[in-house]
Amino acid sequence: MIGIYIISAPSGSGKSTLVNEIRKIVPGLEFSVSYTTRPPRGSEQNGREYFFLTRPEFEAMLNKDEFLEHADVFGNYYGTARRFLREAAQKEHDLLLDIDVQGAAQIKAKLPEAVSIFILPPDRKILEWRLRNRSLDSEEVIQRRLVTATREIENYSKYDYILVNDRLEESTENLRSVLLAERFKRTGSLGTTPDPGILTRAESCRLENVQERLKPILDSFRSDSAAGSS
Repeated sequence: MIGIYIISAPSGSGKSTLVNEIRKIVPGLEFSVSYTTRPPRGSEQNGREYFFLTRPEFEAMLNKDEFLEHADVFGNYYGTARRFLREAAQKEHDLLLDIDVQGAAQIKAKLPEAVSIFILPPDRKILEWRLRNRSLDSEEVIQRRLVTATREIENYSKYDYILVNDRLEESTENLRSVLLAERFKRTGSLGTTPDPGILTRAESCRLENVQERLKPILDSFRSDSAAGSS
């Protein structure tokens, strides 16, 4: 049986960069490129960041039951095609799914053996800085993303592992350790030259082992959200 890994994060948490790094260093890992009806941004290319479809095209795929999961986010459809699971199984590779909280819940309901990983920013102010710094969104969209992030982060306890994306190098190593540790549990192999610290590092990222570190991060979102509504 192949390994299925779900990665979720609020927009601006650095998830895409982290996924790109991990794909370079973990062998035997397929990546599911999501389908969406939103228009491309900046230098995005069809088939690289997303498969860009019209709404009728997406709905035609829906009617054919071609999606493992899908969601309507800010008025645009996003979805994960079933074909990626079939293709990964044919190659006997693990599958990495980059999907939001809604999609993750759908995947876990259908594939309970999937391992779920939630990526958190160090705090709300850093997330807001990242959203502004990438210069992709209007002020209205940035504020909407921050509200959505606060809501998504409240779902952290539904995930198996939590990674705080503060320093890219450390976050990449933590994610690599989680993927390889779970692969080891499933197959008994870490590869030809296993790092003895992989299992220990992965275990330190488990939900039950990161509660203390999460408290100030969660508080930063809750306090700013309360301030904004008062």
